[in-house]
Amino acid sequence: MYKKIPLDINCGVKIAMEVIGGKWKTYILYELDWGTRRPSELHRLFPDASPRVINQQLKELERHGMIEKTIYPELPPRVEYSITEDGGSLMPIIHMLEQWGYNFRPKMIRILEETEEE
Repeated sequence: MYKKIPLDINCGVKIAMEVIGGKWKTYILYELDWGTRRPSELHRLFPDASPRVINQQLKELERHGMIEKTIYPELPPRVEYSITEDGGSLMPIIHMLEQWGYNFRPKMIRILEETEEE
């Protein structure tokens, strides 16, 4: 039987990775920092991700309080996601990761080229 390993709440890195450690979570937060989005918009922004995976990541981000889901009482119902204050507090870190990625890009290109040659 599958048993989930309990989260170590005494380690900040483990807590942070629990919140943002998903393939699409930082991308979702990055996009929501630009403004409110509907689920269909997010699905179009990430065509490599299945809608099921995006929906799961949205649920986890919402559960952790990083994003907020608003359901409008219309027919058909309209759903929108927006970033919360806690989610917004991650944006300087995500922007630093983005800058690090740009700085590391030349090395990464060399690494990928070497890997292709093997």
